[in-house]
Amino acid sequence: MLKTALRNVLAHKARLLMTVLAVALGVAFVSGTLVFADSSTAAHRAAVSKDYADIAVTVTPKDPPPGAPGAAGAPGAAGSVGSVADAHATALDDELARKLAALPGVSAVRPAADGLATLNASDGSPLRTGRIWAHRAAAYVPGADGKDSRLPLTGGRAPRDGTEIAVDSGTAAAGRFRIGDAITLATDGPVMTKRLVGIVTTRDTRVTAGGTLAVFDKATAQGLFVSPGRYTSIDLSAVPGTDEAELSRRVAALLPADRAEATTGTAQAAQQAVLVDTLTRGNEKLSLVFAGVALFIGSFLIVNTFTMLVARRTREIALLRAIGATRRQVVRSLLWEAVLLGLAASGLGFLAGLGIASVLPRILNITGEALPRGPLVIGPLPVVAALAVGVGITVLAAWLPARKAARIAPVEAMRTAEQPPTVAASRVRGAAGALLLALGAGLLLSLAGVKDASEENLRSAMFGCALLVVAVIVSAPLLAVPVLRLSGRLTGRLGITGHLAHRNALRDPRRTAATASALMVSTALVAGLSVIGHSTGQALDRQAAAGLGADYVISTHTSSTGIDPAAVQRVSATPGVRTATGVCDSTLFIGGGVRQISGVDPAAALSVMKPVFVSGSLKDLGPGRIALSRTLARENGVSAGDRIDARIGGPGTDVTSYTVVGVYEDNPTAQDVLGARAEVQEKALAPGSVQRVLVRVDNGGDGGAMKDRLRTATGNNPLLQVQDRQELVRAAAGSLGTLLTLTYALLAIGGVIAALGIMNTLAMSVSDRTREIGVLRAIGMDRAGIRRMIRVESLAVAAFGTLLGLATGLFGAWTVGALTNGALKDYSLALPWGTLLLVCLISLATGVVAAALPARRPSTLSPLEAVAEL
Repeated sequence: MLKTALRNVLAHKARLLMTVLAVALGVAFVSGTLVFADSSTAAHRAAVSKDYADIAVTVTPKDPPPGAPGAAGAPGAAGSVGSVADAHATALDDELARKLAALPGVSAVRPAADGLATLNASDGSPLRTGRIWAHRAAAYVPGADGKDSRLPLTGGRAPRDGTEIAVDSGTAAAGRFRIGDAITLATDGPVMTKRLVGIVTTRDTRVTAGGTLAVFDKATAQGLFVSPGRYTSIDLSAVPGTDEAELSRRVAALLPADRAEATTGTAQAAQQAVLVDTLTRGNEKLSLVFAGVALFIGSFLIVNTFTMLVARRTREIALLRAIGATRRQVVRSLLWEAVLLGLAASGLGFLAGLGIASVLPRILNITGEALPRGPLVIGPLPVVAALAVGVGITVLAAWLPARKAARIAPVEAMRTAEQPPTVAASRVRGAAGALLLALGAGLLLSLAGVKDASEENLRSAMFGCALLVVAVIVSAPLLAVPVLRLSGRLTGRLGITGHLAHRNALRDPRRTAATASALMVSTALVAGLSVIGHSTGQALDRQAAAGLGADYVISTHTSSTGIDPAAVQRVSATPGVRTATGVCDSTLFIGGGVRQISGVDPAAALSVMKPVFVSGSLKDLGPGRIALSRTLARENGVSAGDRIDARIGGPGTDVTSYTVVGVYEDNPTAQDVLGARAEVQEKALAPGSVQRVLVRVDNGGDGGAMKDRLRTATGNNPLLQVQDRQELVRAAAGSLGTLLTLTYALLAIGGVIAALGIMNTLAMSVSDRTREIGVLRAIGMDRAGIRRMIRVESLAVAAFGTLLGLATGLFGAWTVGALTNGALKDYSLALPWGTLLLVCLISLATGVVAAALPARRPSTLSPLEAVAEL
């Protein structure tokens, strides 16, 4: 039977080619998305990770105790975290570096004066502002040979004074910099301009994965990021064979215990791994969503393709049975064919998947900031998944119809190639579909009154949606007949070709339903997610617009960076500006969680933030008194007049018992908590600073001209962003961009798989009807009529899948939307008619395009050739 399987594969090469392509496409999407998941996760890890491979011990300064000179909140403290000249008067200097170099077991000592610096590109726009954490800055610290081994030069020379700078080659390419250019940048305050004198390379993965690197001379970097003559850290490499822990003890014995500490490279890597896992968990899940969708949709294509392939060979199987083959031998022969076909398709699909993995980052580039860069990472999971999908699903797809075909008596099987389902089988399918539909719809309807978007409710909603989709798939063959009969009234208007296309689609409802399933699933996903995304976006738009009285907002990217007071004064003096109010943003540790607090002037906040209070008011805001958003108040079980313990800002601040003076409706501009600006500034991460300036202008401003004037007032500082009301509303719903992009990518995946599925089904169907088509040609139907008949049939199948998908997706969005309504006050169901129309057009176009190739060959055959062909 193995020989029989091999001969069958070789004898039906053309017939199996489309099947191999179908399986390979399913494999490609699954393996490709898994490779993309591994690669993007590795790139994100690299983008936030420091390489500790050759670091045995790192010496870092200790934070000064609360109240000590230079401590956060102490007199004379720096205005932000980035400017630490006073906050870190450390013991890390050249003398300590020399002492460390003399320790037994130390092979190299590399002092560093590192920080963050954001650059403007050559056109004046901020460079890669989406990744402030990856805007690295370093000192060029030459060794005995006059070179810094960590930053080898590839062009120009190293910076020598405070007027010069070097950048890495990736930053130079992204910013379009050339040696001699003037570069504007900022570290924590005013804008600086420096001349580019050198290009370096770096192994720092935070930079190579899509960040930037600015290199200063040692004295300048020390003045910016630590204090003159001091370093932010000292890395030590060990002589081979030296124990890290022992070396760390030797180093610690040499350090002032109250001002510096030593940590092994292994310990630092372990601490970093925990942080990186937290930061990249969401990216990993997003990538795996694509793999799951590809597997779910691709499995329909593979199962449907092989089911049709085996069904076409029912007579051949009956002949094998007639000459003595047992049922087991017949099934085994078909399974060997499936294994061979699956292996070939797995290899082809895996190679195609690598191409998909390299394209997906471009598809997901929704912010204009490319995803972190890195090489493709091919782990064991994508390889195993390729074999599991290519071989496993193909074997399963062959086993089910093979067993059914092998049970048919030889004489009965040779009488007809088509075995319509029995009445009992149809009843079982109908009962199973009705039961699953009742369970899925019942579970979703039970969530209609829920107002809590908890994780448990979300899991229930996802499970209910999955049951609903499976129920529609199971019931699709039964639904195909009445739906297609209704569509027959439309196709009948096309004449005899439309009538024949309608009859062909009705000929085998199971095949039609299976063909439409992939398109149905992708349409349901896109329709449902689009409705939820559009409805949520409109609710956020209304909420953001209702809570914003300012015309423009100038803000920093992080709460640890402050706006230069001189820039605030220049904004206030800008022509056309009516008022400009500063807001200090910081963190608030409250109720076991971390929230955002806005330090405001109560009188100004009412006009620029427009908070709507459900209890209390803002007039009593002051030291020791705060106002909470409605969500935060509900979570902590407090209301106006109650007291709650909380802590503002960075390390060293004390827990305080605050009086809640009011509770306001959730407001993106006001954030979670409102406090008195003076108190928040005193305890903030950047003491005495503001992070936002809310600007009101005369007559709403003059659009782009006013925005340009405000940018000029800030000195085109790359650390600051100037946004008008429309941009702020879009930013409030910014996370929805990811969701909507995901839906379009899902539509692309489902559309391609569905197109190939329809093409494959039509190709096999047309091949089975070659003689029938020959008869049609003989009695007068021309080639154009044949092509039109096949295209109309494909269009009818696509319309059936689209209709089921829209109905399923809209029902799911309507029921699941109740959870969003519980978390978002202004949520209401809103249909994105444009997107839904686009989905319908793309789905129907998929059917038309998929019919092009199957319709071509039969239309080119002469009537006699078609009738004579077996």
